Amino acid sequence: MLADVNQRAHVQVLGPELEQNALVDLPRVRSVGIIWWRILSFVLVFGAWEVAGRAPVSLAFPPFSAVAAALVGLTLDGELLRAYSDTLPPLLIGISLVSIGGVAAGIAMGLLRPVEWLFYPLLVVMQTAPMAAIIPLITQFYGVGAAAKVLAVVIVSMPLVVLNSYKGIRDTSTSLLEMCRSFMGSKWQEITKIILPSASAMIFAGLRLSISGGFIGIVLAELLITPTGIGDVISYNSSISHYAEMYAAIVSIVLLATFTLTLLQRLERRLFGAVPTFGQ
Repeated sequence: MLADVNQRAHVQVLGPELEQNALVDLPRVRSVGIIWWRILSFVLVFGAWEVAGRAPVSLAFPPFSAVAAALVGLTLDGELLRAYSDTLPPLLIGISLVSIGGVAAGIAMGLLRPVEWLFYPLLVVMQTAPMAAIIPLITQFYGVGAAAKVLAVVIVSMPLVVLNSYKGIRDTSTSLLEMCRSFMGSKWQEITKIILPSASAMIFAGLRLSISGGFIGIVLAELLITPTGIGDVISYNSSISHYAEMYAAIVSIVLLATFTLTLLQRLERRLFGAVPTFGQ
């Protein structure tokens, strides 16, 4: 009888500890499950690609295994490295201009009504306009050099970061602004202590979107303006019916963009806490 009472007491003492350990392990179990679901999604997509390529659906649609082999071959012989040495400099310059000028313009639009009235309609038009039709017009003013590619990146990316920054500024909580004013805070303190911290996550999301738009702009520029860099690899292999190499070049730019956005998302999560992602 005494042994039974001691056993129950021991279980009651260990109960909260076991429950706490289970709660601690729950996020880890959930993250592992998410990883497995993501792996399964890649297996399904690449498996369907392999089956469709071997069917074959089209001669211009090679199986995934052939594209993977071509990607390894292009990497080892240095062709991708040479291509990205032409693609990355204008991309980085354009993204840098957009990151600095776009954020500044979005903040100015959010704080100053005249600036909003002047630029908001133009940015909406730029965001909705078909960029594939507008980008070739750049050659009429800037030729086919690096400046044309930088401008293409800016045109595609600028509306994304400006409008997100503007939206973040305008969505600042009015109660926080009123609290700052009630404590006799200055306009500068209102901007630096309330508005910018409140809008920082939205601004960072706009930067993430602008990088995605920058990759789209640079590829469009190299396909439609000047056949250089990764765009030249895509168009050249398409013209000589080397479709595995063409798809490999496309996959490489997708992988680079995904890697860049993942790093930026991790930085955003570290700065601002949890960032919504697919599967979370």
